[in-house]
Amino acid sequence: MSRDNILKSFLSEKVDMTPKGYVADGLTPGQFWDCHELFFDKISAIHDCDISHIEGYGQLNEQGKTEHKSSRESIVDSFAEDKEGYWYNWREMFSTTLLEREFFERYYKEMESRISYCEGHRYLVNDFMYFENMITDGHSTVGFPDWTFAGIGDFLVDFAIMDLNKPYMNIPELLIPYFAKKGIHVPDFKERFLCMGYLKGLHGLRWHASIEDEVSCTSIMKSMSELKDRIYAL
Repeated sequence: MSRDNILKSFLSEKVDMTPKGYVADGLTPGQFWDCHELFFDKISAIHDCDISHIEGYGQLNEQGKTEHKSSRESIVDSFAEDKEGYWYNWREMFSTTLLEREFFERYYKEMESRISYCEGHRYLVNDFMYFENMITDGHSTVGFPDWTFAGIGDFLVDFAIMDLNKPYMNIPELLIPYFAKKGIHVPDFKERFLCMGYLKGLHGLRWHASIEDEVSCTSIMKSMSELKDRIYAL
């Protein structure tokens, strides 16, 4: 069975992989705020899927299995230098690209110090939840056609990606009242969101530095620099 079919086999019927509508990236903040609960409901349907038959953490491979036993192992391994492929010896980028060592290492430590808060929180996650990867009609439907990086981890990663992509949409600021309204208790929300935000920020920063995208790197660094104050103000 292919990875896509494996995913389909345990995704809830509430999760649409072949949606009709328009790309959510075109929504203005006001348009998103008017229907943000619809987005959160549909994303939460992913996290509600039964994964009791899957062990571990990290991206699902072609057999629908993970490679890591803990959240810490999964996160730390995503920055490994000795794996063959695109990121082999990636730390050379500190001297060959615009990737700033001091900034990167500062926020790596911020992320690493919070991994323990995410340990034990295992959910199916899309892990590619950028607005450009969501399709909506703005009223009743939000769907997710791209599952390239789907895996098992802290569900807050999907919301952290949305926030990194468009911090002016106020994702965490909207999540707090949403969770309260739905009666959803999220222990250690602030530390977990920061951990996931820094994780995806570092991944994004490394990628955009690798393709010499200075505008995106500057935007990501600004978002990461402001995140702690935003989250602790909630």
